[in-house]
Amino acid sequence: MKLYYSPGACSLSPHIALCEAGLPYDLVKVDLKAKKLENGDDYLKINPKGQVPALALDSGELVTEGPVIVQIIADQVAAKNLAPARDSAERYKLLEWLNFITGELHKNFSPLFNPAIPDEVKNFFKDRIMGKFKHADSQLAGRDYLMGKQFTVADGYLYTMLRWADGNKLDLSGLKNLMAYKDRVAARPTVQQALTREGLMKAA
Repeated sequence: MKLYYSPGACSLSPHIALCEAGLPYDLVKVDLKAKKLENGDDYLKINPKGQVPALALDSGELVTEGPVIVQIIADQVAAKNLAPARDSAERYKLLEWLNFITGELHKNFSPLFNPAIPDEVKNFFKDRIMGKFKHADSQLAGRDYLMGKQFTVADGYLYTMLRWADGNKLDLSGLKNLMAYKDRVAARPTVQQALTREGLMKAA
């Protein structure tokens, strides 16, 4: 498999999933502004959406959209329980979390990365994001991870959003469950492996 990524972008989520799964993969860096690969190839010829992540499967098929990609990865190593079994009630709960993160957190961050958007508009979206993080904080009471004791692909996605919160100087210090959760996820060797490969932390 081949993961097209940009350091620290939402592609970090499937990158963490690949490390957790222990599957072999190649990592291809994308310049999202220029829509080019490091070798100069036109990324739009690979993924017309021009976004990351994109996962090239061994079959030759290209899959886009993070919540779908992480489930594909998880289902290849079902024994690792990165996603509950298909058609189970727990699987639908995972889908609920993935949809919440992608629709309510991820998309609300988008305006914060646009320099053309005025600060007062960005502040509106920051307030919305804080409300969504408060919901996540409430759901993490008494839990190690979003689904309970078991780390799943939804956790890699939420952790990526928490890194974005840091980058945008959102103060989440009052959300104690969420802060403990962030530290818990960050301490996982597989998460540190993904961060190191993307140049986001120094190798130990």
